Amino acid sequence: MKTFTATPADIEKTWIVVDAEGIVLGRLASIIATRLRGKHKASFTPNMDMGDNVIVINAEKIQMTGKKRDENFYWHTGYPGGIKSRTKRQILEGAHPERVVTKAVQRMLPGGPLSRKQMTNLRVYAGAEHPHEAQNPEVLDVKSMNKKNTRS
Repeated sequence: MKTFTATPADIEKTWIVVDAEGIVLGRLASIIATRLRGKHKASFTPNMDMGDNVIVINAEKIQMTGKKRDENFYWHTGYPGGIKSRTKRQILEGAHPERVVTKAVQRMLPGGPLSRKQMTNLRVYAGAEHPHEAQNPEVLDVKSMNKKNTRS
């Protein structure tokens, strides 16, 4: 019996839209990372970009459990004493609330060139509108997958 390995001709990508309103951030990021890698497909091949294109809407209405809204994101400018931080609350209330979801998904993917390529298949929008109607995306209902995915 031969092991199946996907080739670029075997890959079929679909478009998926996810409404993030009221969904817990970590659970949403985990589901999106699985879809971006293509691990939900029976023909999954670890060294190929065979995941779906994922559109996330309402990223500004994401939920977090506990005190995670007040935890910091840290980064360094590269200069001495250049460490900076912002709380997730500040980012969500700022000009680019979609960055919280993007960063959570990025950190759930393994590091490397393939993961950077797979991140280009993720599109996150703060509001309910997105410009990808022409691709006829399927709706992925994350709320109904598990009752713990939502937070009231």
